[in-house]
Amino acid sequence: MFALCDCNNFFVSCERVFRPDLRDKPVVVLSGNDGCVVARSNEVKQLGIKMGVPFYQIKPLAEKYGIVHFSSNFPLYGDLSSRIMRTLARHTPYLEQYSIDEAFLDLSHLPDTSSMHALCVRLRADILKGIGLPVSFGIAPTKTLCKVAADYAKHYAGYRGVCAMDTPDKRIIALKDYPVEDVWGIGRRSTAKLQAAGITTALQFAEHSETFARNLLNQPGVNTWRELNGEACIETTDLPEKQTITCSRTFAHPVTDLNLLEQALAEFCDNVARKLRSQHSVCRQMLVFVHTSRFNDDVRFIQQTITFAIPTANTQEMTAALLRTVCGQWRPETPYKRAGVILMSIESDNGVQQALFDTRDRERDQRLQQALDLINNRHGKRTVGFTPNIPTDKAAGLYNIGAKSPAYTTRLQDIITLKC
Repeated sequence: MFALCDCNNFFVSCERVFRPDLRDKPVVVLSGNDGCVVARSNEVKQLGIKMGVPFYQIKPLAEKYGIVHFSSNFPLYGDLSSRIMRTLARHTPYLEQYSIDEAFLDLSHLPDTSSMHALCVRLRADILKGIGLPVSFGIAPTKTLCKVAADYAKHYAGYRGVCAMDTPDKRIIALKDYPVEDVWGIGRRSTAKLQAAGITTALQFAEHSETFARNLLNQPGVNTWRELNGEACIETTDLPEKQTITCSRTFAHPVTDLNLLEQALAEFCDNVARKLRSQHSVCRQMLVFVHTSRFNDDVRFIQQTITFAIPTANTQEMTAALLRTVCGQWRPETPYKRAGVILMSIESDNGVQQALFDTRDRERDQRLQQALDLINNRHGKRTVGFTPNIPTDKAAGLYNIGAKSPAYTTRLQDIITLKC
């Protein structure tokens, strides 16, 4: 048996921890540059505002209903997430974090479902009291069914935040009205195929034969079908890794300062390289692009695909190649509006083919990168690095982050002070 811990409206809940005055009030969190809605409180959902809608489109509604908006504050969200994961890890022999606000717990050490349910109830209360975040738990024999159970626990008050799907009858009742497009592992293409075959619910899919699932959706669909029928066969570590990794940004104001642009691109490169290492991969190609606004009469751009002789995930090597490219094509006084880095030709870091005449000391590079990752994971992203961080006053000109909350738990000057 497994349990899935899923944080409720995670980004919004993180903001409310230090703003108790916003409880029961409509709140949204926005994406980079305060562009789109990426998190909504229940009050906002009831207004019919969809995920991903551009914020400028709902400004009239925001003013009418008093919707409070925040810029994304990932240092805060990451720190509160790590606190939840540490709390969960103390009560399970194996914890598998799936995303910033979700984790699977192995409950095989507990004797029965009642003990599992009691543990989840206690954990939910501890996390709410000690960290201030509401979470939901779904208990089931497979991870896909855990996702379904957690969905019910989150949206139906009668479960009080914990739903256990521990019998075949409960599984059938839960899947009977569960939309097939909401099943974990069923994407848009699979949904279209299933709906074309007349399948709209998870139970309808589960009641078909394994051969049907294989012919329609291949092996990943078979694994999902088996999980819906109570057979655990999906490991999150076996999910396909990303084949491209992108970090890009439209700047709040045009950039004509080469140093500032280089710092922004170095930050993008650090982000994608860190994601690359996290999935134990390397890349052979990297695309860097910088261009002016597409609404300009004279559109200018820098775009270059960089090929590495030896696939790499080393931030220093990638950043150096990127900056050489930008410096070589830079045009003074050109108002660049958008920039980004895309990693391509991604492969596993196991058994990377070396070059006979390679002049880099790659073992030394790897040790240095591991040391930097250790420091940054412990003290915050880009605590140390190969290029200076963008100054706060200049970052305000690059990015729209006018509604960003303080880093209450990760920066000394932002810690709340109490007056007795």
